[in-house]
Amino acid sequence: MNIVILAAGMGKRMQSALPKVLHSLAGKPLLAHVIATARALSPTTLCIIYGHGGEAVPESLGAPDIVFAKQEPQLGTGHAVMQAVPQLRDEVPTLILYGDVPLTARNSLQQLLDSAGGNKLAVLTVELENPTGYGRIVRRQGNIVGIVEQKDATEAERAIREVNTGIMVAPTAQLKKWLATLSNDNAQREYYLTDIVARAVADGVPVVSAQPAAVWETLGVNSKVQLAELERIHQRNIADALLEQGVTLADPARIDVRGTLTCGRDVQIDINCVFEGEVVLEEGVTIGAHCVIRNARIARGAEIKPFCHIDGAVIGAESVIGPYARLRPGTELAEDVHVGNFVEVKNSQVAAHSKANHLAYLGDATIGSRVNIGAGTITCNYDGANKFRTVIEDDAFIGSDTQLVAPVRVGKGANLGAGTTLTKDAPEGKLTISRAKQMTIENWKRPVKIKK
Repeated sequence: MNIVILAAGMGKRMQSALPKVLHSLAGKPLLAHVIATARALSPTTLCIIYGHGGEAVPESLGAPDIVFAKQEPQLGTGHAVMQAVPQLRDEVPTLILYGDVPLTARNSLQQLLDSAGGNKLAVLTVELENPTGYGRIVRRQGNIVGIVEQKDATEAERAIREVNTGIMVAPTAQLKKWLATLSNDNAQREYYLTDIVARAVADGVPVVSAQPAAVWETLGVNSKVQLAELERIHQRNIADALLEQGVTLADPARIDVRGTLTCGRDVQIDINCVFEGEVVLEEGVTIGAHCVIRNARIARGAEIKPFCHIDGAVIGAESVIGPYARLRPGTELAEDVHVGNFVEVKNSQVAAHSKANHLAYLGDATIGSRVNIGAGTITCNYDGANKFRTVIEDDAFIGSDTQLVAPVRVGKGANLGAGTTLTKDAPEGKLTISRAKQMTIENWKRPVKIKK
């Protein structure tokens, strides 16, 4: 099939310089959601109509399987589809979607395609309690004979509750012919795509309909209010799917998934957690409240305590992280690693059973097994121009308030005394310490404030 996505609108009510279809829902642009659904249908042609915002849309979402056509000026939905005509193959049907309607399910579109067959015009419709603003589906003896827009509708037509979603499938050769006959003789002075319904009826082409599983599949975004409403609908759908998989959510209304979250059995997630990119939580993982986790894999039985930020990290089984820990890209923790409060780890590998429980920075480090990192420890990995690596071997003990000036190596079983600034390798099995000699100054007096 051909698929055309209309994405040229200005979106004045968004009150933003950003094109409407590039505003984010669940961490990616509205239009990206529609493109993903379109690709799931394996179209032979995927054409996006853009306009408002100049080249921002093709620059942001361009890909080899997408062709773009510019609509300028924007003279209505019918005029928008006209811009795609040179790209459309006559021998397959054309499905028309909207870049600001992000949640339409693949199954609902497949049902619409099945209804259309190869020779019918099929319209996706819904029934609304309050149809104000929508084009009404006009039927005679049960058959669709037209769609009338709100501003052009009579009082009787405005009472109709079945409305047009704008999504439709048409036989392409006829679609091209119908588009060529459209007129802008209406209240908006625009070329309505909906006028092709009357053209199809006049040509004896059957006009059929299909309905989505839920009304929210057809909801569009015209304002920040509607965007926020759709965000919550989408997040609740994700939460419900997680619950059905056996994930325990402290409150399904307080979770945000902005990417893909894959969970094993008996995963527990507390309130106000945000998951971005590709996140995998294996069996028995516990996520505390207010965590932000991006592009991470957390192995079985690990516990992430509240207020942790994890980005681009791999966390081993039975590890304990936080609270208030930050794991940055390149962090790889083996099993039973403890990273405690106000500890930051970046581009470092930590082997099994090692601990950094308090107030430390571990950057560009390779840390062995059963290592204890004392509070206030810092790997000094950056000289202002280049970064260097610190190596701490198995069973080492790093005393509190230690600075390891990279490049430097701490040998197996070595001990560093508290307050040490290590600038040379520390030999294995020995105590290394660098500390100013303690002194007491006799007859010293505390300064007093001078009276003026």
